[in-house]
Amino acid sequence: MAAAKSEVESSQQNLTESSIKDSKIKLRPTYEHVIRKRLPPRLPKSDKDFYITNKTNFKAQLNKCEKLLDSGEQEIVIHALGAAVSRACNLALQLKENHHGTVDLDINTSTVDITDDFEPITDDADYEVNQRQNSAIHIRVFRTALFETFK
Repeated sequence: MAAAKSEVESSQQNLTESSIKDSKIKLRPTYEHVIRKRLPPRLPKSDKDFYITNKTNFKAQLNKCEKLLDSGEQEIVIHALGAAVSRACNLALQLKENHHGTVDLDINTSTVDITDDFEPITDDADYEVNQRQNSAIHIRVFRTALFETFK
């Protein structure tokens, strides 16, 4: 019984090792390189554009969007990338709920190309560049009613 388990475990290990070798992701030892992530491309920023991250306080982001909508702005655009996509969705839905249905949402998703630089620490290693893709979301929050919001 123990021999059968070890045989299964070794075949699973060989399967995972071969799938890692065949994948497009290049694994590099961290002791040879320092990873520098370049900033992703951004759309032109205006007062109506909000770039959502996981590091910024959610309540602060919500208050900033609320303040702009309450000042009479007809629409705002919320942008997020990667892990912050769910946070941007929550923010847009919270805005819609707070404004009692007087705002509506137009949601677009996309894929963004991101570049990572691997800078060598030692003289033996080479400078390398890794291209990868990440998901992005763009949510347009716009007014559907002409009267003020109910609060």
